[in-house]
Amino acid sequence: MILVQMLDQSHSYSLSGVYKSPNEKGHCDCQKPKARSCPTSRSEVEILSSSNLKAFSFSELKSATNNFGLESLLGEGGFGFVYKGSIDAATLGAARPEPAMVVAVKKLIPAGFQGHKEWLAEVNFLGQLQHPNLVKLLGYCLEGEDRLLVYEFMARGSLENHLFRRTVPPLSWETRIKVAVGAARGLAILHNSQPEIIYRDFKASNILLDSEFNVKLSDFGLAKEGPTGDRTHVSTLVLGTQGYAAPEYIATGHLTTRCDIYSFGVVLLELLSGRRAIDKTKPRAEEKLVSWARPYLNDKKMFYRIMDSRMEGRYPKTGAYIASTLALQCLCQAKNRPTMSEVVKILERILAVTDTAGASQSAQQSAPSPVGRSTVRSSNPSPLPLSPAESPSPAHSPQPPQQLG
Repeated sequence: MILVQMLDQSHSYSLSGVYKSPNEKGHCDCQKPKARSCPTSRSEVEILSSSNLKAFSFSELKSATNNFGLESLLGEGGFGFVYKGSIDAATLGAARPEPAMVVAVKKLIPAGFQGHKEWLAEVNFLGQLQHPNLVKLLGYCLEGEDRLLVYEFMARGSLENHLFRRTVPPLSWETRIKVAVGAARGLAILHNSQPEIIYRDFKASNILLDSEFNVKLSDFGLAKEGPTGDRTHVSTLVLGTQGYAAPEYIATGHLTTRCDIYSFGVVLLELLSGRRAIDKTKPRAEEKLVSWARPYLNDKKMFYRIMDSRMEGRYPKTGAYIASTLALQCLCQAKNRPTMSEVVKILERILAVTDTAGASQSAQQSAPSPVGRSTVRSSNPSPLPLSPAESPSPAHSPQPPQQLG
């Protein structure tokens, strides 16, 4: 196992993220508090009677969103439209009711791609799961053909907007790694549930950000309970988003948590590069992010070519190289991908050292400047105090995603 030596000499971390204390071999000590166990089967009545959720009337939500007016529209997707709304916090049993609570209201298009089954799946999973990195579902509405969901409001919208809209200021290195850590924790809590939950639609547009860039995963309409007993996978219709779906899932319809890990690798690449998973505006050889970036990810002298130029080189070179190598491992053959708990450990360590380096640099900048020495911040900060060795060869990596069926 190839190791990344850290400043703390009492521990070592492999690039796959496996934590090893001096007296242990291969033990992953990176568990987060587990999410609530989910019953393997619940009727629709049981799902909708969850004590965690409020049943809203259609008229309540119509009023909350100004009659679903254009001025309240936040976005749209396969499910339908999302509106910004305002509800009486007292109706949710708030300990300290405020005059109003800002919420996001998702309204299903009756003839849309996603239907009642996906709507119910979202109520089922988010009605039971509570974690800082999963969006909070406050309630729902089910009246006739109307299907709506009410969530906490996320002030900064989706990661997609911050990465790909040129009218939005570019994210700093520190923020990108913070987002990667939060998203990884969200996936890890799903994979560590009993039974495990496969997200199946992990992508930048489903990663929501609050005012402090804290991450919450959203849109659980395609989520599935993982295999139980002796089963190794769930066989299902291939659904998802082009560019993010794992090749083995596209080819066979066999779904496992490792499929989510592949998707995470794609999003990590998007965070590093500022490029979309699929971008038809690029030259043909660069349209698919994974196939374009793969040759550079394991090359310490060339990986910088995939880095987002809008960061203007303001990132620790060693930390960026470790992150790019981690992305490559998430994109390799399914059996060789790290678990999300392992991914979390590596990213947390990168973030911790990044924060330490940033605090040190801030202290230096606030100190009196020696005569004749500039206090202007360098555009090329010193590398993280990590020493990455070579990582597994990309020769065993899967082919880039094909068209979804």
